[in-house]
Amino acid sequence: MDDAAHRRHAELGFDEASWEERYRIAPALWSGRANPQLVAEAADLPPGRALDAGSGEGGDALWLAGRGWRVTAVDFSTVALGRAAVEAGRLGIEVDWVHADLTRWAPPEGAFDLVSAQYLHLPGDDRDPVVAGLAAAVAPGGSLLVVGHRPSEVHVGRPEMFFTAQQVAATLDPDAWDVVVCEDRPRTASGPAGRELPVADTVLRARRRA
Repeated sequence: MDDAAHRRHAELGFDEASWEERYRIAPALWSGRANPQLVAEAADLPPGRALDAGSGEGGDALWLAGRGWRVTAVDFSTVALGRAAVEAGRLGIEVDWVHADLTRWAPPEGAFDLVSAQYLHLPGDDRDPVVAGLAAAVAPGGSLLVVGHRPSEVHVGRPEMFFTAQQVAATLDPDAWDVVVCEDRPRTASGPAGRELPVADTVLRARRRA
């Protein structure tokens, strides 16, 4: 993505129309690969039913489905879901693609063995109810995985959109959940003009007690 495209993306908001525009102006917004923190945390989990919340162009959903998971992938961008469905067809992989706004759509309670939300950045007033709904969708013995960006030169903007793993963990009932991972992990990301810049992910993985 060139500097002009970066500036155009930075000018957009975080509502459904803005994300549709982001996807529309880019042939592919993401790499198509699974997010590294999902791979790190889910690679050894036994396949079951998975919910990919904010699935975008489907990299995570396709990775999970390719490993034997029965995946429901939810996003409010029709452009992104369309691209994901085309790639699933090319690979011969089945995923249940759901067009929905996670601030208005509630997943069925206790229905999933893994609920994954990768870089689902929402204003604080929306984030806590959405996370509560995602947590409620985890079956006994299942896992909740929430990953976000820590603010950096690459990830700037509205500060209320960012969170820490500790903040997410604090919303979970300690009598019902075991926190398995709650930490920040440094890595690098491609910034404007292709520069590699230091960033960090904040990672929460919790297991609902059986």
